[in-house]
Amino acid sequence: MKLRMYLATLAVAALLGCGGGNTAANSTLASRAYNGTASVGDFLNITIDPVAHTIAYTNKSNGDSGTVPFTVNADGTYTLNDPAGNLVAAYEVPNYALILQAAKTGPNHNTPALVTAVQSAPISVATWANRRYNYMQFRTAAGGIEVGSININSLGDVVPSSFWPFGAMNNSGSPFHTGAGFDHTQFQNDPSGTFLKMSDGSGAFDYIFGTPNGVFAVDTNNGAILALQKAATKNFDPTFAGTYKAIYYQKTGASTGLGNIETGNASLSKATMVITAGGGFTVQDPQGNTLVQAMLTPVADAAYLYDGTANTLNDPCFGFFTFRVTSGGIQQDVFVTFLDRSILFSSFSTAMPTAPGNTYDYLYGVGLK
Repeated sequence: MKLRMYLATLAVAALLGCGGGNTAANSTLASRAYNGTASVGDFLNITIDPVAHTIAYTNKSNGDSGTVPFTVNADGTYTLNDPAGNLVAAYEVPNYALILQAAKTGPNHNTPALVTAVQSAPISVATWANRRYNYMQFRTAAGGIEVGSININSLGDVVPSSFWPFGAMNNSGSPFHTGAGFDHTQFQNDPSGTFLKMSDGSGAFDYIFGTPNGVFAVDTNNGAILALQKAATKNFDPTFAGTYKAIYYQKTGASTGLGNIETGNASLSKATMVITAGGGFTVQDPQGNTLVQAMLTPVADAAYLYDGTANTLNDPCFGFFTFRVTSGGIQQDVFVTFLDRSILFSSFSTAMPTAPGNTYDYLYGVGLK
């Protein structure tokens, strides 16, 4: 049942829309446009041409751009031939969502990252007003992940409540945080009408995008925030059962030193996730070997995450699931949430008892079906 350590931080980043099949062969011939966020903190505009079999991208954060040929593999994933060596592999549900392995993101053009993208569509602050989401934040430092809920009021103000696993081991106070979200008056409409932006206070921008039917995303210099609309109840919805193709980022043997510089062994890989109608969760590597099997537990029933007091999450996060495994002195927390044909997943592992000097592993990813 223990998730292999070399699978260290999945996160589930999931998206919505109204999608077709899962290969270029059965999609329409029209080009498909996406907005995406890289876990290092880059915002990308992406266009797929299914006739020419190319992916064109512009990284609005670091200025990179390119057009990359791709071939469709037998399993529906894409193999990319990027002359710049940046984009490596991809999986797409046409006109719905796209996930990419990238090797050269970030301000120094050298950081591996997971790119999660959703179909580009007209949006505004009103798109998300009066909605509630479950979210994961994917980073390439600071312990990799943060999970929780986002509430957006009628004006569009964003208020999060989060659990930061790394915060439980680094003497930073409580790992639970509420507030310090986004004020809607900071948002600026982009002329394209498909995303918003706001100043990050350093002369650069954070980018806000998503879809009208369930996805809210923010690309920040502190990583990617991916939020999926909450469910009506805490119970697992059997319509989410199925097989998902996933790409995940992982870092093993991580530690944080002076200047909050995180070191460790980072990589990106593929996985298959099988979800049963009863909430059974299985992860398999590309060779079909089972890496983890467990039953998903609602976050609302995990008292160490939500107990109705001010000491934990302030929301039961209906539609958010978890499980905790302790083996050989290592504690691992796994988090999963769903929307339509997508799944966000993440994991954080460290030795017990927690202490600032401990090394840790994390992984996060997105799956589509």
